Amino acid sequence: MEERMKKAKTIRDAFANGKAFIPFITAGDPDLESTRSFILAMEKAGADLIEIGIPFSDPIAEGVVIQEADIRALASGTTTDKIFKMVEELREETDMPLVFMGYLNPVFYYGYERFFARCEEVGISGVIIPDLPFEEKDECVDIAAAHGVDVISMIAPTSEDRIMAIAKEARGFLYVVSSMGVTGVRSEIRTDLKSILTAIRAASDIPAGIGFGINTPEQAAQMAQLADGVIVGSAIVRMIAEHGKDSAPFISEYVKQMKDAIRETDERGKEEIR
Repeated sequence: MEERMKKAKTIRDAFANGKAFIPFITAGDPDLESTRSFILAMEKAGADLIEIGIPFSDPIAEGVVIQEADIRALASGTTTDKIFKMVEELREETDMPLVFMGYLNPVFYYGYERFFARCEEVGISGVIIPDLPFEEKDECVDIAAAHGVDVISMIAPTSEDRIMAIAKEARGFLYVVSSMGVTGVRSEIRTDLKSILTAIRAASDIPAGIGFGINTPEQAAQMAQLADGVIVGSAIVRMIAEHGKDSAPFISEYVKQMKDAIRETDERGKEEIR
């Protein structure tokens, strides 16, 4: 198996050719074979990096759409070991950067050393842990780093006093939370994201992606004017809830539309600079 596995690209590679589109998908919804096919479809449609959600029974940062996806995934028998196996098989077909989005409890009980060693084996470049406080991240950051895995920090609208501190120590990329509350589609985003991105760039040159609530090409283009990447989850997970195993063509078309909107914004920005 190892001889057939492709060497994974890095997180930095995802941002190397312009603004990145980063879709999220819940592993095991509706099953892991479907997850694998959806990831390959998203890559072909233009995704630059993909977040793979590890389903959890108490996902406190998630809205109803992703909560229900977690329930479906767990009901289908999805486990952390099975997700690792799925990624291992996926690595026979793609070298695109992949990161996990998961809660601290499953990672802690799996065992930090065992978890991050397995991430290294299958080519997971980073891990986002929404309920890991910045002040307590050291308990797993060093172990992750020893295995070449970045623990990706999140900056919320309430993080104003800590933005520079978080940015200075950030690894991989920074996940900028667009709005207060949990994940989910929003019709309008009113947070002063420009000020947050300005503070980040004063502290670090690390790429920053904006997520939470983004669901239309117009919103993606707006966010791409500010950040280095755009992150979308609930809109894709909602498609899977509606179409199940037959979701691939719907996801592909959606990812293509979002990536096209981001690319057009990026190209306009480069032309203005010239």
